[in-house]
Amino acid sequence: MNDVKKHAGAAPLHRILQPKGWPRPRGYANGILAEGRLIFTGGLVGWNEAGVFPEGFVPQTRQTLLNIRAVLEEAGAGPEHLVRLTWYVTSVEQYLADPQGLGAAYREIIGKHYPAMATVEVTRLVEPKALVEIEATAVVP
Repeated sequence: MNDVKKHAGAAPLHRILQPKGWPRPRGYANGILAEGRLIFTGGLVGWNEAGVFPEGFVPQTRQTLLNIRAVLEEAGAGPEHLVRLTWYVTSVEQYLADPQGLGAAYREIIGKHYPAMATVEVTRLVEPKALVEIEATAVVP
């Protein structure tokens, strides 16, 4: 099924690519077709404006998503324009440990918009206190 996401009263933002017969993904899309201005973030981490990290994976992820939203807003975009997120985590176990908390933080910041996503476990991140780093790509029609 190819879902089309629309912004209120506007042209379609993007089309979710869901091949026939594939299981429907939960919390992400297999692919997105989009056309427009591209926004790329660097790898953003979960520190606040003062460079302070909260304790724990979910609080850091929440702050990272807030940081992504702030960068998108600088370009006049919002979470609905996201087409891809690449998550780098220092522990897949921490990523999987609290799915309800992680999902709640995601929905609070991004909403019920699920772009194409990948999650990669890494040995460490450049910032020693960082538990998660996320790169984002957005397309503004």
